[in-house]
Amino acid sequence: MAQVIGLHVNPDGGVPKHPVDSLQVSSVDGCIGDRQNDLKHHGGPQRAICLMQWEVMQELQDAGHPIYPGSTGENILIKGLDVEQLNVGSILSFGQRVILEITSDAPPCKTIRDSFLQGRYKALSHVIAPQKTRWYARINTGGEIFLGDKVWMLNESEQVGNQ
Repeated sequence: MAQVIGLHVNPDGGVPKHPVDSLQVSSVDGCIGDRQNDLKHHGGPQRAICLMQWEVMQELQDAGHPIYPGSTGENILIKGLDVEQLNVGSILSFGQRVILEITSDAPPCKTIRDSFLQGRYKALSHVIAPQKTRWYARINTGGEIFLGDKVWMLNESEQVGNQ
């Protein structure tokens, strides 16, 4: 079973994001306590949350990159989902009732270059390495996410049944 192993926010904006034990999320306000400095490329209803899979981060670390939880701006770090499973349109349920829907990959930018050897931040690019990316999601059902919460994928009919 997949689970949340990291939650991160930065009330001042930018990276790195700092660890927290829980994350309140709202379809109106996104991640409570988090701020984005570049609203043209980050935030808003379709990019309310940035997700990353531990397996992707671990692969980058194994390649020598100094990436660590929160360093690339992810709000939620998930362990245990097959990297090939997540795509635009994937619907994820967290804990008791938070439901997120993947809306796009999160293209890397130079602000995260310190997390990569020789600043090669495009190592996290879905275009260059499909599925080896962070994901943006919208909040379909808000609530609170806690460290250790179970994460599972839903199909559209299950999402409707949970609301």
